Amino acid sequence: MRIILDTNVVISAVFFGGIPGQVLNAWHERRLDLIVSPSILSEYRRVGGILSEKYEGVDFEPFAALLAVHATVVDAPDHLVEPVCRDADDDKFLACALAADVHCIISGDGDLLEVSGWKGIEVLRPRPFVTRYLSRV
Repeated sequence: MRIILDTNVVISAVFFGGIPGQVLNAWHERRLDLIVSPSILSEYRRVGGILSEKYEGVDFEPFAALLAVHATVVDAPDHLVEPVCRDADDDKFLACALAADVHCIISGDGDLLEVSGWKGIEVLRPRPFVTRYLSRV
């Protein structure tokens, strides 16, 4: 399954584990194909760098380098022609999904969750995603 992860899910997974960590573990186990764009990678790095300074002992950069090598990077615009999300900065995730023909974004962001279903793109919180797609035996 091909997915896109919102920054809040990646950061939660790396810094705190939990349910978002289960999603990243599934990617690590090659049960998922993580799709990113250069602008999404840039946001991961920016936010991860800020939190790495705040939380001693957690360096986000090695993980970002791993993503750059092992995730599928697609050329996607940073925004959409017409804004869709209330926070236009979140449109980069939808633009990436359109460019890569991905139908699932995992996010805890209310602005993205609110537009779930747009152009056939489902936006799910991590727990429902894990329950629906990763808990199958």
